[in-house]
Amino acid sequence: MREGPRRYEVILYWSAEDTAFIAEVPELPGCAADGATYAEALANVEGIINEWIETAREEGRPIPEPKGRLLFA
Repeated sequence: MREGPRRYEVILYWSAEDTAFIAEVPELPGCAADGATYAEALANVEGIINEWIETAREEGRPIPEPKGRLLFA
């Protein structure tokens, strides 16, 4: 069953080192994706969020509840 949209904060920025836009999800450690454009990076990270959550479930790891906008970001 496919779940509804995720509500995690995503930070998008340009990385000169990677020559790509990076989309990071601070609440999900290690969850990030890249893309040639903002839109591509955001689309890619949506799939990675789902994979992160699926893997966490399979491994019995806790899945953080989305908090929305983070103050430290």
